[in-house]
Amino acid sequence: MPIKDNLKQIKESLPPHVKLVAVSKTKPKEDIMEAYEAGQRLFGENKIQEMTEKYGVLPKDIQWHMIGHIQRNKVKYMAEYVSLIHGVDSLKLLKEINKQAKKHNRVIPCLLQIHIAEEDTKFGFDENDLNELIASDDMHQLTNIKIVGLMGMATFTNNSQQIKKEFKQLKGLFEKTRMSLPDLSELSMGMSGDYEIAIEEGSTMIRVGSSIFGARN
Repeated sequence: MPIKDNLKQIKESLPPHVKLVAVSKTKPKEDIMEAYEAGQRLFGENKIQEMTEKYGVLPKDIQWHMIGHIQRNKVKYMAEYVSLIHGVDSLKLLKEINKQAKKHNRVIPCLLQIHIAEEDTKFGFDENDLNELIASDDMHQLTNIKIVGLMGMATFTNNSQQIKKEFKQLKGLFEKTRMSLPDLSELSMGMSGDYEIAIEEGSTMIRVGSSIFGARN
């Protein structure tokens, strides 16, 4: 099915409060333009270099989301334009984003990545780390970032009960965290394989690639 039809089908199934990030990593500019012409504006990339190249040649009203694991030395390349950074998993990274945002006179919105999966390969804070971070003096000095929400990835499994449990846990932590950070508004959870469960459990933002663009190149 063409990209525009895939997009239409997914968007029609989403509640109005859920944002769709089209995961365009490895996809050519032509595919992104096809999605753009069908009305899509939020695109997610997992490599800063690739995202920056696309930013350079594609329409400027695209909102670029960095959804991959981030090397601190690459933050400077996206600081000028990135709309949202999904996977912030350390204070060191927050400090680097803040430093680079300052150079461009920007405040960069970020999501804190929470480790909810039963896999060692996933990055993120646990609940104790998160509470320490929020309470720390360091955090209050970072004036060029804004924590707008939390993000997490469920275990890669066919066991929908486990996925549900992990998303429920993240939603609970999101509600708790809002007591100290009342501006939190985004809960990014759910990808092509599990976004329906994520939405049921309270996601406000899903990241979908293969269901829009077809299998990964």
